[in-house]
This record gives sequence, C-alpha cells and structure tokens, in this order.
Amino acid sequence: MDHINASRKELSKLNYYLLLIIIFGGFLIFGLSENVKGPAIPIIQADFLLSESQIGFLLAINSLGYLIACTFTAALANKIGIKWTGIVAFASMAVSGICLYLSEKYFTLSSSYFLLYIGNGMLEIGLGIMAARIFTKNTGFMMNLAHFFYGLSSMVAPLIASWMMKWTIAGEELGWRGMYFIVLLFALLPIIPSFFGKFPVEERSDAENVSYRFLLRDPVAWLIVMILSFGVVSELAVGGWLVNFLIKAYSWNVETASSMLSMFFLFFMLSRLFLGPLTDKIGYTLSIMIFAGFSGICSFAGIIIGEKGAILFAIAGIGIAPIYPTVMALLAKRYPKGTGTAITFTVTLMGIASVLGNLLIGVIIDGINRLFNTSNGVIGQQAGYGFIALLSILCSICCVILYYYLRKKKEII
Repeated sequence: MDHINASRKELSKLNYYLLLIIIFGGFLIFGLSENVKGPAIPIIQADFLLSESQIGFLLAINSLGYLIACTFTAALANKIGIKWTGIVAFASMAVSGICLYLSEKYFTLSSSYFLLYIGNGMLEIGLGIMAARIFTKNTGFMMNLAHFFYGLSSMVAPLIASWMMKWTIAGEELGWRGMYFIVLLFALLPIIPSFFGKFPVEERSDAENVSYRFLLRDPVAWLIVMILSFGVVSELAVGGWLVNFLIKAYSWNVETASSMLSMFFLFFMLSRLFLGPLTDKIGYTLSIMIFAGFSGICSFAGIIIGEKGAILFAIAGIGIAPIYPTVMALLAKRYPKGTGTAITFTVTLMGIASVLGNLLIGVIIDGINRLFNTSNGVIGQQAGYGFIALLSILCSICCVILYYYLRKKKEII
C-alpha cells in the first residue's frame, strides 16, 4: 500500500512539473511571439509601402483578434477542456507563422496577424485559467514567476528578431517572413507535454453572484476599466511603436532601436519580479497611481530631452509593468464573489480600447505630419509617442479619482 501511495505521489509530482513546463513555456512563447514585431514592423512597412495609419490598423487588428479571443476562450475551455484549448492556441500560432511566411499582399498579412493574435489571446486567457487552477499554494509568488518568463522572452524578442532577420539561408536573407516562421514554430513545443499532462478540473461555486448588469451600473468597475485600458494600451503600444519611433525620429538602425526595446522589457521584467510585492503593502490603487504616473513622466521627459533622453523610454517600463497584475489583484479583492465575471467584463472592454488606441496612434502620426507638411515625420512620431505617454498619465489620474471615491466610501483597496 505504501509502495502504491509513493508511486501515486511520484506521478502527481511528475504531472505538476509537466504543467509547470506548459505554463512557463507558454509564457515564454507568448512573450516571444508578441514582441518580435518591433524590429519587423519598419521592414514590413517598407516592403508593403504602408502608411502610419495602415501600421496602426495592423496593430489594431492584433488587438481585435485578442478581443475576439476574450469572448470565447473561457466558454471553449468549459466545452473541450483547458488542455485542448491550450493545444488549439499553440497550434493556431504555428499556423499563423506559415501564413505570415506566405503573405504577399497587405490583406493576407493583416489576416495572418489577426490569426496570430487570436491564438495569442486564447493562450493568455488559457494560461491564466491553467495558473489559477494549478497554483493553489504560494499563488502570488508563482503568478509573478510565470509573468517573469513573459518578461524574459519579451526582453530578448527584439534582439532575436533583428538578429534572425539577417540570417542567410541558401544565399537569401531570412527576413521578417522567415523569422516569424521559425519563431512561431516553437509554439508547437508545449503541445508535447500538454498531451501527457492532467489538468485539475475547475471547482464550481454558487458564490459567484456579481452580474454584468451590476458591473455596468458600478462606477468603480468603469474606473477600473479605464485604468486597465489606459495602462495596457500604453504598455502594448511601446512594443509596437518604440522601434519605429527611434528609427524615424533619431535615424537609429534596427539593431540599436531593438536594443532599447529590449532594455524596456528588462526593466519591465525586473519591475514585476521585485516591485510586485510592494503593491500589497501600499495598496493596489495607490500603487497603480504612482507607477503609471512615473511611466508617463519618463516618456514625456524622453520626448522633451530628445535623443540623449532615449533611455527614459526604457526606464518607463518600471512603472508600466505592475499595472496589469495589480489591476487583476484589485478586481479579486473588490469582487471576491465574482472575480471571473469582473475580469471578463474588464478585459473585454480593455480589448475594445486597445483596438481604438492603436488606430488612434497611427492616425495622430499621419495627421500631424500632414498638418506640418514634414518630410521626415519627426513631429508626427513625437506626437504619437506623446499620446502613449499621455495614456499613462490618464491611467494615474483615473487612479486618483478611484482612490478618493473609495476613500469616501471607506473602502481602501
């Protein structure tokens, strides 16, 4: 009997390690797939002769794919199980890499990006569900560790992309198509342990009594939506626009600009690892207020100082990094009996804001360039990146409003 119990324990431990490989590996793939686009976008823009508005549309398509994934991933996980949901997400990302490689027109390019971000959205939500079911002990530490892997791959992604695009195979440069093809094929690797891993089944509870109707009438819920929207759009916009900004505004080459984006993700990664625990001590709302304000000030200062202040764009990652996980913690504390409903409500509306935000950045850059009739587009790039910085400031302002609203109701979160 003891021998049987020991064998079961060993199998349970092995299964836990398999699930860790899937989650940590999934976050690595997620960060890599999402952030290789920085160095690729200027080259894609040149290859397809795209305007800034078309680039903005391309990035908005990404956000739209993520938004659509938000609407069905949780239901799909309930229908076919979280294991197969994860496998479908990884497989769709690999297929999108093949489609990107074969893209010859803007329509096929944008469609391939759309498929990629459907997969990315499914993966992010799927990994969140997996982590919630598996990390029942030391939850905060394990969640931070999982996001550390996302930050780690995000940090190296721009460097890997710019390096791979210069590879020469059979006398031809690999380029952005080959780079995407190879990087996204790595999404097939976590499928292998997924076949062998056994995932815990979600525990049902009758306690979840927060409805969408309640959230629609709750001013706190809407303030949290605005906080997350401004914060996340600002965060994602850096990955999509910083390399382009440094190349267009300061005439940097792709490698140098990609290094600065990697520096942003280095600060981003370390911030989530080391500053995350501080949010519990000083309060979630106050934490986001300080961090978002810091990020916005750094970005504005970088624009005002000019090329010598470019490092401030990277340092801004310190402030922007804790916003998403801290908002998730805020939702869990504010709506303990309906956290799932509250997260779905908030993230879906944030997805809509992300689509509009990326479109608006591209329109602002093109509009300012036409207004001032500039040939090099520096003013437009500064205006576009200034809008990204403004989003962080607006995030902080919304936190100020939320803080005083909750204080008035004697609820400090």
